[in-house]
Amino acid sequence: MSTPGRLPVTGMVPWIVAGIVLLALNLRTPIIAPTAVLGDIRADTGLSAAGAGLLTGLPVLLFALATPLATKTIRRLGAEATVLACLTGVLAGTVLRSVGPTWLVLTGTAIIGLAITLGNIVVPVIIRREVPWNQVSMVTGLYSATMNIGSMVTLIGTGPLAALVGWRWAIGLWGILALAGLGFWLLVLRRRRRAEAEFDAGFDVEVDVELKRPPEPGKRPWREAPPQFRAIVALLVITFSGQSISYYTTTTWLPSLLADTEGLAAGAAGSTASLFQVAAILGAFGVPLLAGRARPWVPVAIVAVLWLSLPVGLLLAPDQYALWAITGGIAQGGGFTAIFSIIARTAGSDAQTASASARVQGGGYLAATLAPPFAGWLATTTGGWVGPLLLVLAATLAFTVAGLLAARLAGRFTPGGPAGRREVL
Repeated sequence: MSTPGRLPVTGMVPWIVAGIVLLALNLRTPIIAPTAVLGDIRADTGLSAAGAGLLTGLPVLLFALATPLATKTIRRLGAEATVLACLTGVLAGTVLRSVGPTWLVLTGTAIIGLAITLGNIVVPVIIRREVPWNQVSMVTGLYSATMNIGSMVTLIGTGPLAALVGWRWAIGLWGILALAGLGFWLLVLRRRRRAEAEFDAGFDVEVDVELKRPPEPGKRPWREAPPQFRAIVALLVITFSGQSISYYTTTTWLPSLLADTEGLAAGAAGSTASLFQVAAILGAFGVPLLAGRARPWVPVAIVAVLWLSLPVGLLLAPDQYALWAITGGIAQGGGFTAIFSIIARTAGSDAQTASASARVQGGGYLAATLAPPFAGWLATTTGGWVGPLLLVLAATLAFTVAGLLAARLAGRFTPGGPAGRREVL
């Protein structure tokens, strides 16, 4: 027999998953779009190389610095209102960045960074709350894969668009995705309210308050969380830092590394580096498939081996660079899915999920901001790429050790699972 209070939310799961997909398309596209037309932007606005770097670096820095704001927003307004705030901010920032002078281009970029921070933190909350326990990893993988697909499509499409309508329209037109997301999430909220109203009319019960209003501001979910959960999150901070250092350092410098060490032309180096992005889709879906058939640590171990193959392979067998780009790409997609699936499956409440996600992403994205410039300094100082590759190796080793420990603890502690999760979903 169905649990009272479950029906209105259960019927919404396909709609929520579709909403997560639309949201995911907006969480990387606004950052990636300018990278395809940086030359045009600099020529038109007079931005220096450092200023142009802010178009991608500033949002990532805000991912790290603005996570406390995102957590407070979710606690005060609720998850759905935070989603709407995210999409509204992405749309507003995209428009401002496309129509104004240099200072407005950077202001719009900052607004986009703040808005996406809200989305980064709220997605694990929604997945934990809405998705059935045995589908958490799959939906997290779908979320991760969609971000990579959006990035790939944006990279492919922005250049040709700019040739037709100019760079401002080319990066501004991607705001249509935010507009579509806003419309869809408003429809989702309308359907949910109608379903809850019909359910309340048929049963004299109170629908789960966690779904109807945000937690009380005075609560401190992190201090009230079990010590085991806090230990898992601390390990995941290290894990995601290793993931982020490896991902952003590789994304930034792999084309230059291949050009210098293998003599590849710019086009060939860029095409090989794109394999690193495309292969992430395999990892994003591969981890959920493994998670349903193996112990929790097994997917993390496989991802760790693939991550390690990237720096080790480029150091020992650099002529096989295409293979290492693919294995590293699979690892970066699978690593993201594995990390945030653990959070969604072990958190005991929406507030704990938001708090844990903020800590993990804050640490990871701060590392992502610092690592690429440091890798560039290493390459310049040493006159080669061994130093940056050793940095990536150290980061992947940190991912391996901390990730396996976190997966082991998570396998023994699952208050967010079937035994402890509130069966109103």
